[in-house]
Amino acid sequence: MAITIDRNDTQLIDVPRGLTNVVVAETAIGDVRGEEGFFHYRGVSGVELAAEARFEDAWNLVALGGLLRDGAESAAFRARTASARAIPESLHGSLSAIGTSALDPMAQLRTGLALISSADGRRALYDETETERIDDAIRLAAVAPALIAALHRWSTGQDPIEPDGDLDPVTDYLRMLTGVTPDIRLATALGTYLTAAIDHGFNASTFTARVIASTGADLASCVGGALGALSGPLHGGAPARTLDMLDDIGAPERADAWVRERVQHGGRIMGFGHAVYRTEDPRSRLLRGVAQRLRADGLATDRVDLAVTVEQTVLRVLDELKPGRALRTNVELYAAVVMEACGIPRELFTPTFASARLIGWGAHACEQVQDGKILRPSSRYVGAASRPR
Repeated sequence: MAITIDRNDTQLIDVPRGLTNVVVAETAIGDVRGEEGFFHYRGVSGVELAAEARFEDAWNLVALGGLLRDGAESAAFRARTASARAIPESLHGSLSAIGTSALDPMAQLRTGLALISSADGRRALYDETETERIDDAIRLAAVAPALIAALHRWSTGQDPIEPDGDLDPVTDYLRMLTGVTPDIRLATALGTYLTAAIDHGFNASTFTARVIASTGADLASCVGGALGALSGPLHGGAPARTLDMLDDIGAPERADAWVRERVQHGGRIMGFGHAVYRTEDPRSRLLRGVAQRLRADGLATDRVDLAVTVEQTVLRVLDELKPGRALRTNVELYAAVVMEACGIPRELFTPTFASARLIGWGAHACEQVQDGKILRPSSRYVGAASRPR
């Protein structure tokens, strides 16, 4: 790490591009251990929680700091989050206009959450108590799935479906989206994915949320910035593009030629590679099993078989043509397959991902604002030389 001194005797510290391996804050929310292929939420294995589809347990853990200890706590948490799902009726006109607009679903979600937060009278995090901040975080995370479903239904000329507080949040999301209470196996499959998606280190969207929170802004602004970061195809925008790739390949017998052409010409292969993991992404391994179970139960198509073939082909061809390159399957390949099997439209893959990650963003924003220090790095000017006036 190089250090230089500017003319005002202020130390400027050169760091790696992309801030790779640079520690910018301390957190008690979770961690990703890339060399081990492991991640956790407040010390509890994220994979174990996800494997058991314990979405509400993980939500309570990340947002409030502990696992749900008994039936009474579980019922109380479900009641709290269920009451927070409701979309203000006064906003239906504005939100339906957004749903039928030309905005993409992620932009619709950003705008809708901002409207709801304003209608709720939410204030800047700087002006709120810790309890009020947590209430904000639970409200936005709870209402987001209902908003995603309502906006989609408005976009297709249908009326939104009111939340059902007797249902768990994952089942209710699929019901509000599709109009049908889902097979429990589909709700469990989606619950596994969403549990694994709640938090995952200081990725671009989480860091964005924390930067905005450091200014003391309202939580909807923090989440709005995070949603903007997540919409990028190099971040949360990738699952839909993974299905585009599978569409392009078409059949298992075409996988080898397609992959070789991409590798030899330096093309990007969606669903592979990760900024942190140097082993197999544990979320990918988990969701592969979920997808294969859905396939065995007749709840998923042969898209699962194609995804497995593509994964095996990519790893084999990379080992042959790029030996030693640490490029493994990431969460997006099988996340896309699972969401498709659950009946989620492709354009809603990233918003669905975001509906879970909102829990993590809220926790990170609340944690960051407690620090009281605005995140304000420096840059090194490399443009044209300045001239005296």
